Amino acid sequence: MNRFIVLGFMAAILAAAPLPVWSQTIETIIEEDDVSAMAPDAEGGDLSSWYYAMQSRLNNSENRLASDEKRSSRLALWYEQRDYAPLWLADGQPTREAREVVFALLTAYEDGLNPAEYGADTMLTKLNNGDEESLADFEVSLSYAVALYGQHLHSGRVEPNQVNRELVLFPEEISADKILERLAQSDDVLAELRDFSPNTARYDRLRKHLQSLIVTKAKGGWVQVPDGETLKPGMSDPRVAVLRERMIQEGELEEGVHTGDAYDGALVDAVMEFQRRMGLEQDGAIGPNTLTELNTTVEERIRLVELNLERRRWMQANFGNPYVFVNLADQTVKFVKDEKTIHAALTQVGASYHRTPVFSDQMEYLEFNPYWNVPYSIATKEYLPKLKSNPYALRAQNINVLRNETVVDPGGVPWNSYSRAKFPVKLRQEPGAGNALGRVKFMFPNQFNIYLHDTPSKSKFDRAQRYFSHGCIRVQDPFDLAEVILKDQGMTRAEIDQIVNSGKRTVVRLEERIPVHVAYLTAWVNKDGSVYYRRDVYGRDEILDEALTAATN
Repeated sequence: MNRFIVLGFMAAILAAAPLPVWSQTIETIIEEDDVSAMAPDAEGGDLSSWYYAMQSRLNNSENRLASDEKRSSRLALWYEQRDYAPLWLADGQPTREAREVVFALLTAYEDGLNPAEYGADTMLTKLNNGDEESLADFEVSLSYAVALYGQHLHSGRVEPNQVNRELVLFPEEISADKILERLAQSDDVLAELRDFSPNTARYDRLRKHLQSLIVTKAKGGWVQVPDGETLKPGMSDPRVAVLRERMIQEGELEEGVHTGDAYDGALVDAVMEFQRRMGLEQDGAIGPNTLTELNTTVEERIRLVELNLERRRWMQANFGNPYVFVNLADQTVKFVKDEKTIHAALTQVGASYHRTPVFSDQMEYLEFNPYWNVPYSIATKEYLPKLKSNPYALRAQNINVLRNETVVDPGGVPWNSYSRAKFPVKLRQEPGAGNALGRVKFMFPNQFNIYLHDTPSKSKFDRAQRYFSHGCIRVQDPFDLAEVILKDQGMTRAEIDQIVNSGKRTVVRLEERIPVHVAYLTAWVNKDGSVYYRRDVYGRDEILDEALTAATN
């Protein structure tokens, strides 16, 4: 009796814990001689009944997997063009490729997808009757399922801009017929199916971490550290033993390195490293925020990783070379070239009520000693009330009033007749040390008027949570970023410093545009295997979770 080789990971799961109902079907897939059904007579018999059976299944509006009209029509046309020849059947039985694909559907959870969404658990039961209708039902159902699965791997389960208008991402779609045609032409169906997922190490590392979490769940999860007063380095407490076990489970501490009830030494170091990976203040104290992260359940972590795998599927595989990557949830920016991080810096991003959107664009130029053209919303909501009380209220901030691009005396402007709906002047802050944009801004023109820039509020970079701006992205050490960006076009740091010190507004255009990707990732895995999680300050995890749950139901 022939068997497929079951992955070691799957075997570990099977051995470790009771499985959901759909997993019981795996043995049915592995056993190759359990199904005996009649195949359509492709050699000489009357095929009209097979055609009818296929057409009726392809046009069955009650089939949940066929509910998408675009996908359904594409598959119907694809089968019509191949004269309804089956893709998954031969000699009255599912082909080896069909069994492999069903197995892939059953293990879709490895990508954070739900096997039940593809009907994987009942796929082979469609052959129970062994008649032509059952064969056609299996053939069409599997094609619908694999097309949906391929589309989910390729572009995600939900459209980001439909889930949240702040996510201006439009993943490249792949049609159902193209998926089937690629599989039909492939000598390795499983490899071809796998190739629909993002072909990036970033995605693969997160996917591997998900599998590790599933194993942890099967083993019972992590210990919970009891609540109590803040546990600080140097204290002794019975909770230290539980904390030590939790750090061992996390991989931050080796067994036997720390003993006793004193919270000191290697255990404090382990907690501080844990805090760093969680984006918390690294003080070693087990306060409310650290305790929350320590006691987050493995089920919650699994869901968080699933959400971020979905986000990775939305992203284009090729970020460009070089490129700038901003992670809003991490509040950092990186300049990456040849897949190596050349420069990384902290950022300050939009406050919770001025959330920075997710999008990609192209950096075109840098502007040193820039003007700050005060956004209309800030001018009317924040500054207009001050100007009504005192026309010269903004003079101390070096902000001028312009009408038709000409500076005018604010004392002669009828501020009391202005409102949010009527504001026919422009406010502009002149270059200088106190300019809201600092001494440089990095411009990638976009519909949101969002860009990277320097800031006079440098002390705020000392904080673990840096959600302060009106939406733009403030950069720590911006001249270091400018240096690595301009290096390839021959500009030196000395030349940059000379421009800055001149105090004159200067635009330096890039010889080649650089892609800028502004993302929101609350879980990721670095090249060294270290795992990072971040708080969902913008509430986008919750919104995505609800959307994915609704899509499944």
